[in-house]
Amino acid sequence: MGTDKATAGRLDRATLRILDRALARLDAGFTGLPPADTAPLAAEGIEAVMLEVATRMRDNAPLFHPLYAGQMLKPPHPVARLAYALAQWINPNNHALESSRASSAMEREAVAEIATMFGWTTHLGHLTGGGTMANLEALWVAGRLAPGRVVLGSSQAHYTHGRIGEVLGLAFEPVACDRKARMDLAALETRLAAGDVGTVVATMGTTAAGAVDPLPAILALRERYGFRVHADAAYGGYFALGSSLGDDARGAYDRLDQVDSIVIDPHKHGLQPYGCGCVLFRDPTIGRFYKHDSPYTYFGSKELHLGEISLECSRAGAAAVALWATQRLLPLMRGGVFARALDDSRAAALALHARLAADARFAVPFAPELDIVVWAPRAATAAEASVRSRRLFDAAADRHLHLARADLPAAWFGPEAGFAGEPGTVTCLRSALMKPEHRAWLDRIWTILDAAGRDALGGAAR
Repeated sequence: MGTDKATAGRLDRATLRILDRALARLDAGFTGLPPADTAPLAAEGIEAVMLEVATRMRDNAPLFHPLYAGQMLKPPHPVARLAYALAQWINPNNHALESSRASSAMEREAVAEIATMFGWTTHLGHLTGGGTMANLEALWVAGRLAPGRVVLGSSQAHYTHGRIGEVLGLAFEPVACDRKARMDLAALETRLAAGDVGTVVATMGTTAAGAVDPLPAILALRERYGFRVHADAAYGGYFALGSSLGDDARGAYDRLDQVDSIVIDPHKHGLQPYGCGCVLFRDPTIGRFYKHDSPYTYFGSKELHLGEISLECSRAGAAAVALWATQRLLPLMRGGVFARALDDSRAAALALHARLAADARFAVPFAPELDIVVWAPRAATAAEASVRSRRLFDAAADRHLHLARADLPAAWFGPEAGFAGEPGTVTCLRSALMKPEHRAWLDRIWTILDAAGRDALGGAAR
């Protein structure tokens, strides 16, 4: 007898049978070993603890569901989830080949495919625990090449760049943004002309608004002022495969092959579990900065160990296995299944923006460049708009539509918002429509948002 969707549950359980078959195949690879008592400690208590864990984990927003449309949270693909779990029976450490022959090879292959996505056939790169560590490594190398020189990034660059600068002893200075949340080129050139700049960070998809810095113009300034360009594509990197970007964003992505280093987070659009970041360098010779000696670690092979080109030591090989499996199923190619899902996310964002722009209750500062939409309720003052945003946020959550909030410059909004010209920030609503399902769910999302707006703001969509 079949099971309908209403009783089947909302979390995928059907794929667990695939894990069981894959585990049997993995086990068959070790039949030459003598039997061993591998019963875990306190085995009889595992089920009770796991059921308690499941109960505790219910205290979460439904991050996996299409009605979660707030922060940058995207569930791992089932193949990534299964491959990661399968790898745990071996638990490889991708620091050294002795402890990770298979998963180190899979990491090199997966990272090379990511590099090819950006047009690099030669590179040096590896996975990291996340975007923060990946950006730290990129700026660490930049600091070694230009010690003591300033790092610039937009005022909307990720806040960790400032912290990374503190850790590395490098001064980080924010550059003003234009009204579309992108690095202001006039402000950048003014600062460059003052001298002492070693690196400029171009953000390919800011975390607040999904804005893409004007990379072609930044590269042109590099020719005049001689600085290093690092692309922080932690959020937006995979949109290099997109076919529906606007002209400005497309022009920026098409020049990524000319930057010096790139960071991308597969645990964002790449359908991976946390944590999985990736750092890439165009010049493989920068590996000289990582050189160190650990004969008790690197004895298993004369080949390059990933720990010899990484600041991190122990790293979960399972992350590489999951990424490799995902890219095996969904290759990183324009026009492929993976790329079309990115286009679906962008289409959802454009559709939501269009509905918001046509509704007299809301003001939108600009169209989304990727898949993040920001907006605010219209009001006479920024303070009033902020109150209304918080009210709408709560009303939507009461209806199981989960949005995000962000305090953004009021100057980004035009006079139609009602608070144009005010200094400071306004609390906005923000949605990262990064799940492929969001396009199909947009009508339902809008219906809920409209009903929440009637309660929180008064009036219906017009």
